[in-house]
Amino acid sequence: MKRRIILAAPLAAVLPLAFPSARAAATDGSIAAPVTALDNALIATMKAGSAGKSFMARYDALKPVVEQSFDLPEILQVSAGLLWSQIPAAQQTELQTLFTQYTVASYISSFDAYGGQHFETLPGTRSVGAKRIVTTDLVAKGGHKTKLAYVMTSTGGTWKITDVLFEGTISKVATQRSDFDSLIAPGNASRLIEALMRKVAALSGGALKG
Repeated sequence: MKRRIILAAPLAAVLPLAFPSARAAATDGSIAAPVTALDNALIATMKAGSAGKSFMARYDALKPVVEQSFDLPEILQVSAGLLWSQIPAAQQTELQTLFTQYTVASYISSFDAYGGQHFETLPGTRSVGAKRIVTTDLVAKGGHKTKLAYVMTSTGGTWKITDVLFEGTISKVATQRSDFDSLIAPGNASRLIEALMRKVAALSGGALKG
């Protein structure tokens, strides 16, 4: 697995939240379930990569899990910022398709080979307002741990991931928002669309054209 993990963009930002130290007495299974499903799918993705499975075979297997575990429409809107509401509907639809491809392709590129890694979910959750934090460690065969904290949001009674904090602090959404900001103009997201198309094609080795 490559060191960049899930941060495909080059910039890093620290989420300005002070997390309470106390954890809930026990992890609610319904809150942690999307994270568990994602962790299992990523292990399967790495094993498939080591087995020589094609990019599209891994993509087709991982995509439904990513779509079920994440609230991708919400993440895209937050990443796009205040100008999202000014983007034409047709561009919003195209962006959603590209953003899904980009997210899944980024995971496949980062989790590309299996070397005995496994995930450990820490007991309990933390509360940040109405949101909850589920934390996992990605443990390498040699014992090195990479901490991934998932921000969970309930929509209509269903918990989904709305952000990922690398090493517990670096927000993927904040990073994406920083990168997307210069690519969106009032009423026009064509530059962001073009950038995502290029990124998807590069991450997939041309298997996805955007």
